[in-house]
Amino acid sequence: MFHMNTDIGIDLGTANILVFVKGRGIVLKEPSVVAMDKTSGKVIAVGVEARRMLGRTPGNIVATRPLRDGVIADYDVTEKMLRYFITKATGKRLLFKPRVMVCIPSGVTGVEERAVRQAAVQAGARQVHVIEEPLAAALGAGLDISQPGGTMVVDIGGGTTDVAVLSLGGIVHSTSLRVGGDKFDEAIIKYVRREFSLAIGERTAEEIKIEVANAYPNGNRPLSLRVRGRDLINGLPKEISVTSDHIYEAIKENLISVVDAVKEVLEQTPPELSADIVDKGIVLTGGGAMLRGLDTLIGNETGLNAFLAEDPLSCVAVGTGRALTMLNVLNAQHKRRLIRKAIRQKIYAG
Repeated sequence: MFHMNTDIGIDLGTANILVFVKGRGIVLKEPSVVAMDKTSGKVIAVGVEARRMLGRTPGNIVATRPLRDGVIADYDVTEKMLRYFITKATGKRLLFKPRVMVCIPSGVTGVEERAVRQAAVQAGARQVHVIEEPLAAALGAGLDISQPGGTMVVDIGGGTTDVAVLSLGGIVHSTSLRVGGDKFDEAIIKYVRREFSLAIGERTAEEIKIEVANAYPNGNRPLSLRVRGRDLINGLPKEISVTSDHIYEAIKENLISVVDAVKEVLEQTPPELSADIVDKGIVLTGGGAMLRGLDTLIGNETGLNAFLAEDPLSCVAVGTGRALTMLNVLNAQHKRRLIRKAIRQKIYAG
C-alpha cells in the first residue's frame, strides 16, 4: 500500500533515537549506534544490533555513536543512521518524501543546527524543521505552554541537560549544559578505574547507573551490584561489588552542575513567572531524569516541587510530532529567537 506522505518527529538523542509518526505515535526507539566496516565504509548494523557490538567488535568493524553532547560528531554516519531510521519508520513505499521535525538542544550554534537540517535533507526529508528540546519536552509532557503563565522544564538526555522556563508558546529563559547520561557513565568508568583498579565498558557503566545510582542518598541501606571487568594490575577478569554510595561519589560533580543550571535559570526568571512555577513545580523529562532520587534532589535544592513527567523518555519525541501541527506559532517564535540572538551579539560586540 502506498502512503501519500508522512509527518515525522525525530528525537535525535545522543543515546537513543525515537521516531514519532503522525497518526501512529512512537514507532521506533533504538540506540544511536552505528556499526561500520572500516575497510569498505559500509554500514553493518544500526540501533539495537549495533549497540550489542559496542566494545566487542573485531578490528575491521567499528561500532560508533555519531552524536556527542547532543550534536553531530560524525556527519556522514549520522546521515546514514537517519536514512535508516526514516526508511524503517515510513516504509519504502512513500509517494512523497516526509516532512521532518528534529529536536536540537537549546544551546546549539547556528553551524550545529545547519548540520542537523542538512543531514535530515540528505537522509530523505522533504522539509526539515527544528525545535528546541525543552519546548518539545513540554509539548510531549502535555503541558499547556500557549498561555501567559510560566512553566519550567528540565530535560536530561544522554548528551545534554536543557533547563528552560516557557510561556506563550516560547522559551523565556534557558540554559543548556553538556552534562547528561553519558557524562554520568563516564564518571562511573573513571571512579571504578581509580578506586578499584578495574576497567569497565560503557554498557556496564550504564547498567550500574540504572541499577544502583542514587542522586539523593538519604541514609537508607545502599543498593549494591556485582560488576565484572578487567583488573588493571594483572590484566585478568575480576568481579567486584559497587554500592549506591560509591556511585553517588562518582557522579556528585555532575549532579551539582545540573542543580546549578536549574538555580541559574530560576534566578533569571521574571518574578510573575516565578510565582507560576511555585504553583506548578518543575517538570523533569528525558532518560537522565529517571535517575533514582534526582527529583528529590532538585526539589530539596530549589524548595519547589520537582516531579517526573508521565513517560520521561518519550516526551521529546512526542513533542516533535505535535510541533508539526503548530508550525506557524513555532516559526514566529524561531524568528523572534534569531532577532534576540542578533541583538545580544551586537550588545556583546559593543
